[in-house]
Amino acid sequence: MKKIIVLCLLLLCFQWSQAQKTNNHKWDFNDLEGWKYGHQDNNPANQCEIKNGILKIFTRAKSRDRKKICTVDKIYTSGRYTWKTYIPQMGKHDQASVGSWIYYDDHHELDFEVGYGTSKARKEVGAEDNDMLVYMTSQDFPFTSVPIKIKPGWHIFEIDLKLVREKYYATWLIDKKKRHEAQLQFGSEITFHIFCSVENLLFLGDQIPQQENYGLYDYVKYKYHE
Repeated sequence: MKKIIVLCLLLLCFQWSQAQKTNNHKWDFNDLEGWKYGHQDNNPANQCEIKNGILKIFTRAKSRDRKKICTVDKIYTSGRYTWKTYIPQMGKHDQASVGSWIYYDDHHELDFEVGYGTSKARKEVGAEDNDMLVYMTSQDFPFTSVPIKIKPGWHIFEIDLKLVREKYYATWLIDKKKRHEAQLQFGSEITFHIFCSVENLLFLGDQIPQQENYGLYDYVKYKYHE
């Protein structure tokens, strides 16, 4: 009887793994098929444009725009999440962020948020005039947030989730280099949307933005692994 139970469990695990592999996908942004808007502001304009396979999201000067797109499906679990994202030279002191992140709810969110940063934060990481700050954050369970400096330009941002004793172990990588990691307190019962965003967020600067800020996305990719 025990052997039968073990075999059934192994079969279920195999079926689950095979099912999750069908979620592997790469979005090249020739269109927004498979994505939806997830804006969190009072501005009805989408402010998302596609040209030559590049997605541009932007926010207006002197606004609290929070422009986002996310995958229609909320099905992604352990695996490698990849964004090829362009970080511009953003407005000096502007409270603006280019985001590449995954989200279940406000307590289960892992992200890269890139902006100019506050004067205090820039001083702490030794940022030069043309450096931006990137925050690598788990919003809860546990909360952790680590800023580092980064140069403007195209970057590969990756969040890797693997299962360790049935809980996610998260690794944040930038241009294939590990920059932060954390053992999380939840596992594959939490499934994610994938997000791209540009938002005028308070914590990433000292003033309401004085210019239009933007981010570009060449592609987003998800590849399942346990």
